[in-house]
Amino acid sequence: MNNSRAIVVIICVVVFFFALIFKLFDIQIIKSEELKYYAERQQMKLEKIAPERGLIYDSDEVLLAYNKNDVSFYLDLRMASKVDRRKIAEKFSSVFGKSRHYYLKLMNQTPKTICIEKKAPGEKALLLKNFKAAGLFLREDPTRVYHYKNLASHVLGYSGQNYSGVNGIERSFNDLLKGEEGIRLVERNAVGDVITYSEEETREAVPGDNIYLTIKRSFQNALEEELEKGISEFDASSAIGIMMNPNTGEILALANINDYDPNTYWDFSDEARRNKTVTDTYEPGSTFKSFTLAVLLDQKLCNESEIVNVENGNYKFRNANISDTHKFERLTVKGVFEQSSNIGIAKLSQRIEDELFYKYLRGFGFGNYTTLNLPGEVKGNLKKPTEWSGLTKAFISFGYEISVTPIQLVTAYSAIVNGGILYKPQIVKKITNAHGDIVINSESKEVRRVISEKTSEKMKYLLKSAVENGTGKLAKLDYVSVGGKTGTSKKIVDGKYSSNYNSSFVGFFPAENPQVVCLILVNSPNVGKYGGLVAAPIFKKVADRLIELEPDLIGLPKELPMTNEDYDFVSTSNHSGDNHVSSTVKKPEEIQKFSSKTTVMPQLKDYSLRDAIMILTRLEMKYKVNGSGVVVSQSILPGNKIIKGSTCVLECKDVTVPGTIVY
Repeated sequence: MNNSRAIVVIICVVVFFFALIFKLFDIQIIKSEELKYYAERQQMKLEKIAPERGLIYDSDEVLLAYNKNDVSFYLDLRMASKVDRRKIAEKFSSVFGKSRHYYLKLMNQTPKTICIEKKAPGEKALLLKNFKAAGLFLREDPTRVYHYKNLASHVLGYSGQNYSGVNGIERSFNDLLKGEEGIRLVERNAVGDVITYSEEETREAVPGDNIYLTIKRSFQNALEEELEKGISEFDASSAIGIMMNPNTGEILALANINDYDPNTYWDFSDEARRNKTVTDTYEPGSTFKSFTLAVLLDQKLCNESEIVNVENGNYKFRNANISDTHKFERLTVKGVFEQSSNIGIAKLSQRIEDELFYKYLRGFGFGNYTTLNLPGEVKGNLKKPTEWSGLTKAFISFGYEISVTPIQLVTAYSAIVNGGILYKPQIVKKITNAHGDIVINSESKEVRRVISEKTSEKMKYLLKSAVENGTGKLAKLDYVSVGGKTGTSKKIVDGKYSSNYNSSFVGFFPAENPQVVCLILVNSPNVGKYGGLVAAPIFKKVADRLIELEPDLIGLPKELPMTNEDYDFVSTSNHSGDNHVSSTVKKPEEIQKFSSKTTVMPQLKDYSLRDAIMILTRLEMKYKVNGSGVVVSQSILPGNKIIKGSTCVLECKDVTVPGTIVY
């Protein structure tokens, strides 16, 4: 019996031994290649290397958008024992300041893999560098940071959860900003820890290109702050502002208020994130009269001294009533423009042939894309002449029956005042690679000539007159000449004109040699209503701040063409002995003789405030101004040594000149 049991045991051992030998043979010989493949696939994996997203700067190389090297921690629950979980909860609680219970509850879930800490800052991740636990691993999870928060949010846009651009520059230039992914072959052990990298199988990621914008952070900040103040002061729902260099098409600032913080874009509505400067259209109202008058002058269909019957403010044209806010019986063409007469411009527009008028308006860019490198741009609406009614041309002449985008309007105004050339608007100055080599260098792009240079000079004069003598008086600056046009138009709601208004002003300075064109558009103001009372004062405040930031903007003036409405004051002596202010015309060459090399303080008395500021700017001195008009005294006396960067206080008075007016 015992022998039988021994034989059975021996047989079992032999069978087990042969089974083991067979299994080992199967593993080592028959399936060796297959099992080797599976083992390598588990241990050796190709991993993607995320490239660093390109940076975004303003025109002065101020950093606006950059990347923060955050890390996200994950846990494979299948590999983590209870002891490992308690260990992880204890460590993460000490590093991130959350309770142990928070992490233990997080790990008590059904998914196989969970994220236990999302986008941990790099400095926190360093504290966990040597911490090991079964199933715990990390992934690079960079965060896009917009350093100035809401500033220029509609220009910059934002990047979404997958780190791709969703709006603004981030979207338009996503292919350049995102860079190229790299790869590396990684060997890991059974618990997922990295053993080694294969250098032969590694291809480094290529960082994205860096983008330099045309906007200036300081200008952008000034524009946004003044728009916000304007919304509050005039009880408006929103506002838009665009600044452009009319001689190049470069956008210096572009703002939508209300705006949003791209760092937390998910907290804001689609309405807040929409860039209305390119996506929304409106009827521009009286700001459009500039284009009608430019066509009339370019075609020599009127002259500014011609008299127009403006019907005491009420005029029945065909089956429609046209009215004026400011009622006059007769006005010159210049007066029609200054007083923003709908009746006068509607009558004058009838001299233009329909096809010719349409051709000019298309030439100014209306009814077409500006091709600005920001997403979502629309074309606006300019009907073809075959679709016009008998009223269309008259209504278009003062900014109705046509819809435009804010970017179209400011671009077209630039063509009016820069000598007649339409430029493509530019938002990007240059693009460089990570090493600083220039990839793309943007240059100004002429689209076409729209009006003659002579017509442009006349329009600058008339737009200047509209500020000095017309509806744009509240945009007037004390120390530099301004041109511009006001606009007020009813808003269309559900296909009907409502009681709400768009109030706007398009201005530029200096009037003689424009360096900045600025559109201010205020939506539904409950106080003021009219463009001259709402948008013009905001423009003035913006322009004041710009010149304070960059005095060189006011430049040296070129002479405006003299017309029969221009005159000079001729100074005479006051025989009664009373003190008075005299006005002396200063020629540009008198101003140009001053420079940073000048060492002695000049006599500024009797200079216009504008000329005095130009001189101080050339002397690299700061200034403060009390009053307006002509300089009557200065804090740094003539003949004193100039100290660079010192401040000279100018006392000014308005010009009151006894004498003769020479016409």
